[in-house]
Amino acid sequence: MEKFASIVDVLKEELDEYRFIHTLGVAYTAASIAMSQGIDSGKALLAGLLHDCAKGIKASEYVSLATQYGIEIKPVEYRHPGLLHAKLGAYYAKEKYGVTDEDLLSSIRCHTTGKPDMGLLDKILFIADYIEPSRNKQPRLDILREMAFKDIDATVIMIMEDTLGYLEQYDPDCVDPLSKEAYEYMLNSKR
Repeated sequence: MEKFASIVDVLKEELDEYRFIHTLGVAYTAASIAMSQGIDSGKALLAGLLHDCAKGIKASEYVSLATQYGIEIKPVEYRHPGLLHAKLGAYYAKEKYGVTDEDLLSSIRCHTTGKPDMGLLDKILFIADYIEPSRNKQPRLDILREMAFKDIDATVIMIMEDTLGYLEQYDPDCVDPLSKEAYEYMLNSKR
């Protein structure tokens, strides 16, 4: 628990109040879902704590930092650098916070876009980021919050549907192709 407390102390200094509260909500939600699935809740808690650890950096610096760290940047990420926070977060989780567990790093890396063939921790963090207690604008939150503890895959699919639907209507240019691939993969694996 000492490690968690020291990470919380750092994040409290680096993140704005909204992002810090969101981060704690994601961490506790991820740990709760993990417990319901019989997997390591401490690992899920740590993934939740670190999922937005790069959000304390100005989005205008994301591209130059990703380039500096050798992180691949896709065309959609050049157009919408905010998408890079997940990849940068995984980088910082490893380099700054000493995380070596690849499942945990993967969950941070794909928590906004998803990816084909997501592992259980990937799915848990993806869901927790969307349904944590301070979220209140997403559609179907009550349904999703209940489903998250019953059917992980169906919950991921519904979140992807809602997110892709919103982005296609709001700004189709900002849809990461990886999100569409992840959605198609999830649909096909459910059949």
